[in-house]
Amino acid sequence: MIKKLAVYCGSRAGKNPDYEKIAEQIGTKMAQHQIDLVYGGGQYGMMGAVARGVLEHAGTVHGIITQQLVDRGVTFDAIADLRVVPDMDTRKKEMMKLADGMLALPGGLGTLEEISQAASWITLGDNAKPVAFYNLDGFYDPLRDQLMEMNRTGFLEERYLNSLCFSTDFGRILDFMNNYRAPLRRQYK
Repeated sequence: MIKKLAVYCGSRAGKNPDYEKIAEQIGTKMAQHQIDLVYGGGQYGMMGAVARGVLEHAGTVHGIITQQLVDRGVTFDAIADLRVVPDMDTRKKEMMKLADGMLALPGGLGTLEEISQAASWITLGDNAKPVAFYNLDGFYDPLRDQLMEMNRTGFLEERYLNSLCFSTDFGRILDFMNNYRAPLRRQYK
């Protein structure tokens, strides 16, 4: 069962005001399901919205932030469990270690890097935890299409393509995560 969910998302709000609203609603749903949030510790944009959604409904938030971002004033001070780490690589590893699953909401390059690492580590056998994409307004359709092209051209096995969930239904995402079985790691010959 998913008890702690790492959420990767933008530190900006994006141009569509629905993005922040959805992020806050996801946080609310997490608190209602007694799922702790594990995230990057920021107060701005989508990151701040999802954390507010959890906190405003008496949920638990675990923030993992780099010293550089603390120095830049990004920290969400309302978080009781805020861990400061030296760099982004450490932050990514700590988030994956602490969480039972990983979910990407809309975001930029940082979001893409973090969720891509979690997904790629499935092929190595280094991540046995579920990875999902909250596909608001088709935001992740181009990525899903690219993954399908990687499969079609022989660079991504079917089992890894099928090990990822793309949905806008939080209940479906939870069902996927709670019933997830990691595929066998890639073998090389």
